[in-house]
Amino acid sequence: MRTTIPVGPYHPLIEEPELFRIVVEGERVVDIDWRTSYMHRGIEKIAESKTYDQVVFLVERICGICSTSHPIAFCQAVEDLVGVEIPERARYIRSIVAELERMHSHLLWLGLAGHYIGYHTVWMWSWRYRELVCDLFERISGNRQSYAMIKPGGVRQDIKPSEYSGIVKAMDELEPKINMFIGAILDDPVMLARLKGVGKLSREDAVKRCTVGPVARSAGVDIDTRRDYPYAAYDAVEWNVITQTDGDVLAMAVVRLLEILEAVKIVRQCVDGIPEGAILEEIPEVPPGEGIGVEEAPRGECFHYVRSDGTNCPYRLKVRAPTFSNLPSFRSRFIGERVADIMIILASIDPCYCCTNRAVRMEDGKSVEALDEKNLLDLSWERTKELERSFPQRSRSWLEI
Repeated sequence: MRTTIPVGPYHPLIEEPELFRIVVEGERVVDIDWRTSYMHRGIEKIAESKTYDQVVFLVERICGICSTSHPIAFCQAVEDLVGVEIPERARYIRSIVAELERMHSHLLWLGLAGHYIGYHTVWMWSWRYRELVCDLFERISGNRQSYAMIKPGGVRQDIKPSEYSGIVKAMDELEPKINMFIGAILDDPVMLARLKGVGKLSREDAVKRCTVGPVARSAGVDIDTRRDYPYAAYDAVEWNVITQTDGDVLAMAVVRLLEILEAVKIVRQCVDGIPEGAILEEIPEVPPGEGIGVEEAPRGECFHYVRSDGTNCPYRLKVRAPTFSNLPSFRSRFIGERVADIMIILASIDPCYCCTNRAVRMEDGKSVEALDEKNLLDLSWERTKELERSFPQRSRSWLEI
């Protein structure tokens, strides 16, 4: 007998209000459909009445966790339109801020992923080390979130040389903790049983569904805008694009953890090689024309298109966030999976959260049982407990963190 489980349109796992209709037979998912656009904030329309400098603060609030990615993409679109090259020092500062944001985002995701499968120690400890990054942001920008560092033509704020040693010290402290998480995940048989093979995405489907970021790279698609379309200082430092081949939730976790180590490497090199000089190339006016900007946000390619009519405000702004690109992958990843894995598969693309949740279990068109976030979490945690009972001699690495 088929049952439809609607998740949304308001639910903590969803970046914006979206409705997922998950069709199950017993404990297995047999179909999935989704609906978007339940809430429209009008950011693109609002941008038409703001100056180019004001739009930076507007797009910074598209996503709190990507509050540097959108400004960089927008500013690169404006710079492409104008034809201006930003100062070298500004390039390095943009890379430092962007990679710190990547660490912040991936550690936040790791903690919540642990919470969804019942590993609350992972949640608490990963968020503890995320504080190192948030403290750095507060020191160099004055804000722990929405840093207001980016401006068309360069950056709005400089990073003082007195802050260099603090940044390097934080990287030295964070790196062994990330290695610890990687070792603990690969050493824990319950974690492997809980994540390996779950929500699997083939390379063919990853390409066909137009996935981006860690979702695509976990399935062996070797793409990264930092390398493919170099910007900031990424072509001046050494780093690697991280890929895996399994395309499951475990592979996505491994990609994000290894990307944190690459981000640490990039930040160290940028701090070591940052040149002296100006941080901003002034843009007196924006001529008629159009420009595009892409930035490798923690979730994947962030795309901005800007058209100008020669005034001080953009005539048109178009934004494509990476979550929008990754949503179609659910069609390939859900079918055949357990109901208990719904939470972690939904979370695996790293969507932002809504403030409220609403989900109802339906049978023959009648509401028979509430199935909200707590019920889904209970199912997910029970699945982890079942696996724990199967590995009585398993490693206690999480308890030794």
